[in-house]
Amino acid sequence: MLTREACEALDQTDPLKDKRDLFALPEGVIYLDGNSLGVPPKAALARLREASESEWAVGLIRSWNDAGWMDLPLTLGGKLALLMGVKASEVIAVDTVTINLFKLATALLDRDGGGIAAEAGEFPTDNHVMEGISRITGAPMHRVAPNTRPKYLPDDVKVLIKSAVHYKSAQIADFEGYQREAAARGLNIIWDLSHATGLVDLKLSAWGAKYAVGCGYKFLSGGPGAPAFLYCAEDQIQTLEHPVSGWLGHKRPFGFEDAYEPDDTIVRWRTSSPSILALSALDGAVSAYDGVDMAQVEAKAVALGDIMLAQAEALGLDHACPGPGERRGGHVVLRHEQGYAIVQALIDRGIIGDFRAPDLMRFGFNPLYNSYAEVFDAAQALSDVIQTGAWDDPKFLAKKAVT
Repeated sequence: MLTREACEALDQTDPLKDKRDLFALPEGVIYLDGNSLGVPPKAALARLREASESEWAVGLIRSWNDAGWMDLPLTLGGKLALLMGVKASEVIAVDTVTINLFKLATALLDRDGGGIAAEAGEFPTDNHVMEGISRITGAPMHRVAPNTRPKYLPDDVKVLIKSAVHYKSAQIADFEGYQREAAARGLNIIWDLSHATGLVDLKLSAWGAKYAVGCGYKFLSGGPGAPAFLYCAEDQIQTLEHPVSGWLGHKRPFGFEDAYEPDDTIVRWRTSSPSILALSALDGAVSAYDGVDMAQVEAKAVALGDIMLAQAEALGLDHACPGPGERRGGHVVLRHEQGYAIVQALIDRGIIGDFRAPDLMRFGFNPLYNSYAEVFDAAQALSDVIQTGAWDDPKFLAKKAVT
């Protein structure tokens, strides 16, 4: 196990250390829940003030043109594309993950027919959306075993919804292998990048990925309920009909025509008026990634997680994620039958993680603002809470609505 002095030395040589100052970190808090809701970048808060107090309050309706509001889903999409390894013209910031999954999957089934699949244990939205699409379209639905590779899926499956990083286990999917197998059998994979964008060194185009969605409020730190985004490879855009054909996806939206004619570009995936304040906050947040080497981000996330895993091993705790030194997403997952109470006891000490039923403690690390020394301190606090039994207090045992 590393000493605190060794962690402080790592902080001094960390190529990402200056990024920490870009975030509005609260005093006295070690925040290890960035995999659920990121700490606000100062630029996001400033951009939100500008959009509300100047562009909206002063510019009013003129800001749709003068402040670039109408194009914001596209200009922001271009910035997100850099973090995904795709063209700027292939990403649009719009709607939510759930809605974007519905849009892409329904369009693919309409084009190619067949059935739809997702893994048991996937993030609930991915499974729930699949059920709804099956109910509406009549497409056969398959809930398959975790990590069922494309070549082993039922023959009728034409669409697979797959998380790039699993929300519980932090396992990173085999993008290239899955895409090769998918291409060989004519399968479409929609990648859910919610726990990957801003953390994993993504190269979707090089890996052959054609479709993806993701959210803006986790590692991207765009704020609670921040807008999502949709990626559709350029050569696929005009082959798909947007099932929610709203007026802003029209080729000539201000022609106000009765009949729908979809735009030829990624714009066709736009539906209705964008949420400008939310998009503005995310737009400001993404600036924290300017000049960042995503390979360094991913590597630091593993190193931070290893500190917590070393302490867990010393405590005799099982982990439900890839182990020390192994490739994984930005969080580690530890098992304890009193996991909920332990997390609450840590929160009471200013160390914020989260809990997932039935017994999983999750600690998420954002390499742009989490330091090695503070993760060491959090690991020591975890040890103290468990060894002293500090978690065994009625105020920590009572379940809250959000865990």
